[in-house]
Amino acid sequence: MTTETISLDLDAYDRLRRARIRPDESFSQVIRRARWETPPSTAAALLQALEQAPVLDEGVIQRLESAQQADAAPDNAWIESR
Repeated sequence: MTTETISLDLDAYDRLRRARIRPDESFSQVIRRARWETPPSTAAALLQALEQAPVLDEGVIQRLESAQQADAAPDNAWIESR
């Protein structure tokens, strides 16, 4: 097993130490047991992601619109028009 040395702030070390279930539980075991919460989805996060997305050129937009029209549901679901 490969090991890696890391530096921790004292408060992070204390939290890991307190999170041990048994005195002989290693910090690696504590970390593997941890559950990392994902931040909640917010409108602000969506806007930030959209600001970082590349701008689509007109050709890409036209291809997307054509594909959407080609995949549209038929006017009458009982008659296949293709």
